Amino acid sequence: METPEILRTSPECEIVTTRVLAFPRQLVYRAWTEPEHLKNWWGPNGFTNTFHLFDFRVGGRWLFTMHGPEKGNYPNECTFLVIREPERLVWNRQSKPLFQVEVLFDEIAEKETRVTFKQQFETEEECNKLRKFVPEKNEENMDRLENELAKMS
Repeated sequence: METPEILRTSPECEIVTTRVLAFPRQLVYRAWTEPEHLKNWWGPNGFTNTFHLFDFRVGGRWLFTMHGPEKGNYPNECTFLVIREPERLVWNRQSKPLFQVEVLFDEIAEKETRVTFKQQFETEEECNKLRKFVPEKNEENMDRLENELAKMS
């Protein structure tokens, strides 16, 4: 099997969001990998999702539409590159804007997990187009994740 191409970027080409969650690592990992939970929290405040395909395996595709609260539907296409339960996920976005996502799940304590959500771009220019608003939206996304985790536990 071919080794997936993992981007190695500099901080200028990355947007990184980190959150420590008061939930066990396995539960947090499930919220990211089980579509019945992921669809409930993925995206900024007000967004909903329709998942068309969630083929959760290396090389599998994730096709979904994000529905904006005021206007617009945003088609998304991703391919999973790395699945290492319960510690790491990597996927590529094939829909614009193009970037690679790496998510790390670090167990701090039995009921405490640090999630590092890294969006990696091929160029600083591409990254800077989103840097103006994405960090704030990622924090909203993490808030929504925490709400879903509370429902799951």
